Amino acid sequence: MMDQLKVIEQRLLWLACWMVHNANHLRDKGDGDVKVGGHQASSASMVSLMTALYFHALKPEDRVAVKPHASPVFHAIQYLMGNQTLEKLQDFRAYGGAQSYPSRTKDVDDVDFSTGSVGLGVALPIFASMTQDYLEGHGWLKQPKGRMVALIGDAELDEGNIYEALQEGWKHEVRNVWWIIDYNRQSLDGVVREGLWAHMEQIFDAFGWRVLRLKHGALQRAAFAEPGGDKLRAWIDACPNALYSALTFRGGAAWRERLMADLGDQGVVSALIDRRSDAELAALMENLGGHCLDTLKDAFDSAQDERPTVFLAYTIKGWGTPLAGHKDNHAGLMTPTQMEEFRSRMGVPHGAEWEPFAAVEDVAGLKAFLGTVPFFARGRRRYTAETLPAPGVVALSDKMLSTQAGFGKIMDEIARAGGPLADRIVTTSPDVTVSTNLGGWVNRRGLFARDPRGDTFRDERIPSAQKWAFSPQGQHIELGIAEMNLMLMLGAAGLSHSLFGERLIPVGTVYDPFVVRGLDALNYACYQDARFLLVGTPSGVTLAPEGGAHQSIGTPLIGMSQDGLASFEPAYLDELAIIMDWAFDYMQREGKGDLDERTWLREETGGSVYLRLSTRPVEQVLRRPDPGFKQGVIDGAYWLREPGPNAEVVIAYQGTVATEAIEAAGRMMGARRDIGVLAVTSADRLNAGWTAARRARARGHETATSLAERLMGQLPPHCTLITVIDGHPATLSWLGAVTGHRTIPLGVEHFGQTGTIADLYRHFGIDADAIVAAAARITQGRPIQLRA
Repeated sequence: MMDQLKVIEQRLLWLACWMVHNANHLRDKGDGDVKVGGHQASSASMVSLMTALYFHALKPEDRVAVKPHASPVFHAIQYLMGNQTLEKLQDFRAYGGAQSYPSRTKDVDDVDFSTGSVGLGVALPIFASMTQDYLEGHGWLKQPKGRMVALIGDAELDEGNIYEALQEGWKHEVRNVWWIIDYNRQSLDGVVREGLWAHMEQIFDAFGWRVLRLKHGALQRAAFAEPGGDKLRAWIDACPNALYSALTFRGGAAWRERLMADLGDQGVVSALIDRRSDAELAALMENLGGHCLDTLKDAFDSAQDERPTVFLAYTIKGWGTPLAGHKDNHAGLMTPTQMEEFRSRMGVPHGAEWEPFAAVEDVAGLKAFLGTVPFFARGRRRYTAETLPAPGVVALSDKMLSTQAGFGKIMDEIARAGGPLADRIVTTSPDVTVSTNLGGWVNRRGLFARDPRGDTFRDERIPSAQKWAFSPQGQHIELGIAEMNLMLMLGAAGLSHSLFGERLIPVGTVYDPFVVRGLDALNYACYQDARFLLVGTPSGVTLAPEGGAHQSIGTPLIGMSQDGLASFEPAYLDELAIIMDWAFDYMQREGKGDLDERTWLREETGGSVYLRLSTRPVEQVLRRPDPGFKQGVIDGAYWLREPGPNAEVVIAYQGTVATEAIEAAGRMMGARRDIGVLAVTSADRLNAGWTAARRARARGHETATSLAERLMGQLPPHCTLITVIDGHPATLSWLGAVTGHRTIPLGVEHFGQTGTIADLYRHFGIDADAIVAAAARITQGRPIQLRA
């Protein structure tokens, strides 16, 4: 077996390096194209680790987040196993080719977790393991429990989200997680700080992880057993990272010169060095634990229980290539001359560069071995799950209520009524469960933990509205106050149908301004095509007493710009109820992306949903005579007051400023003709439909017309559009460009402060007086009452 693993290791090293070489030196590039790149050195330092992992240690139920810069090795593995095409490898980092970093949505090979933004792929396996435990606790896990693995570059350990995830994992007694650190001690710009390994080991030990340090390979350990070997080991262990890298790059003669200078004239030590040629001495000094297949196999085999384990594997960046150890090798590429030397050493004939089994002496034996590798035995490991019927629109009868409170009541009613979808909802929140109105849901459905834990306050008969009992059947995962962890938890749970074949409906709540705190992880979750409902509440300067630190401004623009996330900001409870019911269905769609000719949105592909809500109570609209109201709410906008044919002013609002828009329209009634009020529930979907329709027309669909164009097309050319939102004015200002109407965008562009809602709305110019004043300044007609 060991011989076959060595052959595989060398095949992967060649294919990964050739893939990058082809992309940079051989493939045609257009004038002005930038460097392609591809990370030959970072791939080389991982090749032994990935060989031992994929071809010895892993089972089909295991899942792996691959170090982003080791993508060529991953693609080479899949190519060797017949899961990746030659054409994709030849187009590595080109349009339609194998991706720079493993991608669930862009690559054709069997990617478990997308990676790219460093640190996030490290943390996600912790939350995938928590999701697996959740499924097991509810009796839904139909396959053997898998191990969630992260392959990590040592420089990634500077990312703070890793330590947030470690702490969260400890709180939830995480298990079945491996972190394998490629400790090559070289980052993008330099060499990793001396002694980092000791601090890392202390951190992992503090959180209850098993720490396995793989510093010395079998060759080194054998040398240490020779006379004088203890001195050699002491020298290696004390050698600074930068010096070890530099000597590796210079080669065997340099190693001999330095070792003899530091250790020579000691009899047995000198003899140990002298017994080896320069090539043998270089091989010995480069035989670190992360490049020794024997050492790696033994280490992986020794960690077969459920305890989380970190493998600190010492490696050499650029191992086995002419780039090994060089300070600049991160972005470095082998020159054509170096590649020819590398080809000769690897025994690859000209013309056979892409052959999976080039330079393999026993092809039949290797193929037979590959056919027995457990990890690949089941083929592609991408699952599906049944779609659950949405529970229906929950009708609320409150005459005055905020959208945040309405969200809580809808969730409470879903919990009470039950049903297949209700049972699969898992809620989560970063220590703001009660203050985002999830308390009712939790009281009915309980909190999740692997082992039951009672509510001590309730047991001690202390009155409380909250029932905080934990059990394996609970449906709320309480997180610490780290928004990155929330987004990663939503990302992992939102992939449950694909990773484990069991559908979950994740719902997460967070204070809206702190969506920004978790934005990188939110983008990462969407890039995975995870499915979840994110509720940002409270939002805007409407959260007046809290001040600027808790008042969101740009989140509506985040909602518009984030791919894979449909963003809504309802003003009324009936809108919210319609959106939530639609969202529970939308989150489960897996269609092919055909355009809906009514909206020109890709409705069948589905995605995640973001709700921006408020704690401001709003008087509710009790009757909806417009038959198109419900569809308008979903598509992004509807006429709250339809304009007449000679409309002079239309007010378009989104969110809780509905009250101000309606008041302003009423005060203008006698002074301006045919005033209209446009209720925008989703600037995101309204804008996306408009841009999609324009693209469709450019591609030959001449009659493609978006909802925004139909709405704005009703207005006469002289009509003035006033847009208003408790958020950045750019959210709605684009509406004027749809059919060329003069537009006055009102909104919030600067940090808020404490005060009342009236104070802040007046200060930022989004109250009814500001709307009326804008109309009076720019439109002609009778004087308008400027103050209420």
